[in-house]
Amino acid sequence: MVLPHPDRVVLVAVGLAAGLATLIGGALALRFAHRLHLILGFSAGAVIGVALLDLAPEALALGGTGDAFHIFTAVAAGFLAYLVADRALLTLARGDVRFRGHFGAGSLTAHSFLDGVGIGLGFQASTAVGLVLAVAVLAHDLADGVNTVNLSLTGSRDPRLAGRWLAADAAAPLLGIAASRLVVLPPGALGSVIALFAGFFLYIGASELLPQSHLRHPRFWTSASTVLGVALIWGVVRFSAL
Repeated sequence: MVLPHPDRVVLVAVGLAAGLATLIGGALALRFAHRLHLILGFSAGAVIGVALLDLAPEALALGGTGDAFHIFTAVAAGFLAYLVADRALLTLARGDVRFRGHFGAGSLTAHSFLDGVGIGLGFQASTAVGLVLAVAVLAHDLADGVNTVNLSLTGSRDPRLAGRWLAADAAAPLLGIAASRLVVLPPGALGSVIALFAGFFLYIGASELLPQSHLRHPRFWTSASTVLGVALIWGVVRFSAL
């Protein structure tokens, strides 16, 4: 499908804006690495919030609320698939956690790519649908940048490696938008893929980021930052739906 010229310009602008928001979030995470326990706690809340308040409802909307069992089966499959892959990688690495950082950051980068695909497919439907999806993606890309850096640092403790993953995550939405020009997915199939990522992020938030934040600094403010992360995503989702 050939998009009108103004829509192509808007798509490029949205892709660049999504990348910039991701870079800003990642830069904040790198700058305040000495507060990593608070950032990890916030990221845990943000990741769980994105999974439950953004991705799962979006998957239901695309797949149809009558197909809720199928959608949540995909969420569960994503959670279990990530669990099995994470533990298998850890076993193969004989306790070296660096691969977990790559896996988590790579999953977030893939999610950002899918965000771009979703925006592109939305514009194929109509400009209005595309813009609504773009607002929702831009709203949580700042948290995506923070989460990508945090997951990478959790595994490798190497800021340079985290910076590379951040750059990949920032480029992913624009690449996804470009890829959407080549493929056309039915809404139900896209909903299942998004639900799968919701399961990934539930595992990342609940099984990796939350324990890491509490282990580093088991105090009130760490838990408060997690609540704040969920609350922020709730507010972002509510605002983008207006």
